[in-house]
Amino acid sequence: MKSMRLILSCAGVAMLGWFAGSERVFGAEPSERNSLPNIVLILADDLGYRELGCFGQKKIQTPNLDRLAASGMKLTQHYSGNAVCAPSRCVLMTGRHPGHAWIRNNSEVQPEGQRAIPDSEVTLAEMLRKRGYVTGAFGKWGLGGPGSEGDPLNQGFDHFFGYNCQRHAHSYYPDYLWSDRERVPLNNTPPVPGHARLPKNADPADPRSYEAFQGQEYAPDRIRDQTLKFIRENRERPFFLYVPSTLPHVALHVPQDRVREYQKLGWQDPPFTAERGGYTPHFTPRAAYAAMITQLDSDVGAILQSLDEHALTANTLIVFSADNGTTHLQEEVDTAFFESVGELRGLKGSLYEGGVRVPTIVSFPGVIPAGTESDFVSGFEDWFPTLADISSSAATENHPTDGLSLLQTLRGEKQMARDYLYREFPGYGGQQSVRQGDWKLIRQNMSRGLKPPELFDLKNDPGETLDLSEKHPDLVQKLTELMTVARTPSGLFPLPPIDPAVKSLSN
Repeated sequence: MKSMRLILSCAGVAMLGWFAGSERVFGAEPSERNSLPNIVLILADDLGYRELGCFGQKKIQTPNLDRLAASGMKLTQHYSGNAVCAPSRCVLMTGRHPGHAWIRNNSEVQPEGQRAIPDSEVTLAEMLRKRGYVTGAFGKWGLGGPGSEGDPLNQGFDHFFGYNCQRHAHSYYPDYLWSDRERVPLNNTPPVPGHARLPKNADPADPRSYEAFQGQEYAPDRIRDQTLKFIRENRERPFFLYVPSTLPHVALHVPQDRVREYQKLGWQDPPFTAERGGYTPHFTPRAAYAAMITQLDSDVGAILQSLDEHALTANTLIVFSADNGTTHLQEEVDTAFFESVGELRGLKGSLYEGGVRVPTIVSFPGVIPAGTESDFVSGFEDWFPTLADISSSAATENHPTDGLSLLQTLRGEKQMARDYLYREFPGYGGQQSVRQGDWKLIRQNMSRGLKPPELFDLKNDPGETLDLSEKHPDLVQKLTELMTVARTPSGLFPLPPIDPAVKSLSN
């Protein structure tokens, strides 16, 4: 049995009045709804900072997310846990930044799944279930294969439906999904592969050549239906609903009737043929990608409607964010056309701003001021202490995290700035970054040696275009030292060349 270590956030003591009349103590059995709020955490997959209308998108329609933003607060300087899927989700689930997180890069395990977070880790779901919540996850997991220590059912979730494995999730028309530990067949015979090529001798200019990549049963629809069922069945008790959507991660799989609205716009949209690799070909990739984001928005809208129908909206905290920035696969996703990251630099896989600064919306009617935004610097590690404070007014034994509670910011109050925000990523050449105030120090291509870092003033240069390291050597030294003390070397995911003595255990 996993031993639960609990949390005391310094902000939690000062914010005991967050929910009037909340007398619930940690570990109390769920005997009645009382004042505990429902918590809905929705995570997009590979979504750019400027790909929602409420964050400046002009070409893609996202009316439901725009409505959610109008009802709550936009966090305009919020950072994903890392630059790719699994390590970002590990930060979110455990509250430990990438210098302390167990998973620091994608790492696939055969026959299905990713490297597992161990039983000793305490997740958001475990903490909230201990406090009386029923917990459910619907979408893509990626933190431990079926039956492993990292299986969502072994990490605090009462129910899971979707893809356990990230690679399996590359197809939106698979032959099965997981319901807890049971494989549920889908009507896709054969399943549509996430990585494919056009049939031999197929004409890339003929739309019929791409019909082989349209399946029968769209996995996001099944996942959405199960999500709504969870809300319906648990409407009488507090629930934590985690929705790590696969959208809009490539492959470009989306039902054709949902693509047509964008095809009607007459965009110059050359086919993606996958001749040089990548995911599944598509005849109109721009229209397909836009439709996938609108599909994500529609799924969010279904959740919002269900909360309304069951009179749950007034007592539900909703958080929407993304696990990292837009894909760097430019032939499939034309980020220049969509201006996916706007003025920012970098895409998925990069610790430049466009790879890790993500569109984030938080809504709680009557608590979070509607139509507001905050530029408070925050990150995925902050949701653990924030939700811990929200779910209990009791001071508890300490469980260390690297985050801080955002309650003051969410209430529209001034909050003391964090000391720093640290990121590291051994993939894509090896990278480190640290942000302190408006200053950001970043190292790239560490696998090629310890090269001089770059220094940027994000207030005046959010696009990271002007390296100021030579003008501020003392600041570079200070932030470099902070990079050193902020982390613990990982035997699973060493960061070259600063972990030369650490033997990699990842093979």
